[in-house]
Amino acid sequence: MNAICLVAGGPRHLLPDTLEQGDDRNYVGVDEGVIYLLNRGITPSAAFGDFDSISKQDLNMLSSKNIDIHSFESEKDMTDLELAIHWALDQNPSEILLFGGTGGRLDHELINIQLLKLGLDRNVEMKIVDRNNQIFLKKPGAYTVAENQQYPYLSFLPTTQVVNGITLTGFKYPLTNTTLHWGSTLCISNELVTKKGTYSFDDGIIMVVRSKD
Repeated sequence: MNAICLVAGGPRHLLPDTLEQGDDRNYVGVDEGVIYLLNRGITPSAAFGDFDSISKQDLNMLSSKNIDIHSFESEKDMTDLELAIHWALDQNPSEILLFGGTGGRLDHELINIQLLKLGLDRNVEMKIVDRNNQIFLKKPGAYTVAENQQYPYLSFLPTTQVVNGITLTGFKYPLTNTTLHWGSTLCISNELVTKKGTYSFDDGIIMVVRSKD
C-alpha cells in the first residue's frame, strides 16, 4: 500500500500546504481531522474517533460520504490517534505520515511523538509533519540525509538513556564516535554544509527533528 496520511485535530494553521490529494497517498481523518480534510477538498478513505469535537451537522455530513467510519466511545484506553495508527500499521503501508498531531495540548503532543515508536517497532517509516517540523525516530545504523531548504535545521535527540557512537559528517558541527546522553543539548540545531550528509550510531534510539524558524 502507498503512504497512509493520518490527519488529527491539532491546530489547523499548523497543517502544511503540501496536504493535498494524490494517488500515492491514502488519507485518514482522526476526529476533527476529518473536517480539516473535507474542507480542503480531500475525502478520506476512513475516519477514526469518538467525534466529540465535531458538530452534529458535520457528523451528519460525514455519514453521507463514502467513508469507512470507525467510531469509539469517548472513554477508552487509547487515544483516537493511537487506534488509527494500529489500524494503519496493519495495512502494510510504505510509510505513515501524521498531520495535526502538534501544537495543541502539550500532553497530547508529547504522547503523539512517543507514538512514533509503534512504527519503529514494526519497521515502518512513520513521521510527524507540521508547518515547521518533521519528526521521526531511528534505530542504530547509518543514514544519508539530503539538504532541504524547507527544513534546514537538524537536531538529534536521544530517546534512550544513552546513544553510543553517534557520528555526523557533512554537518556544520560534526561529531565522531560520540556518546549522547538523555537530556544533552549537544546535537540541537545543526545544519548541513554539503548537499548530503550522513549520521550513524551504534546503540540506542534517536529522534530526528528537521525544522525551520
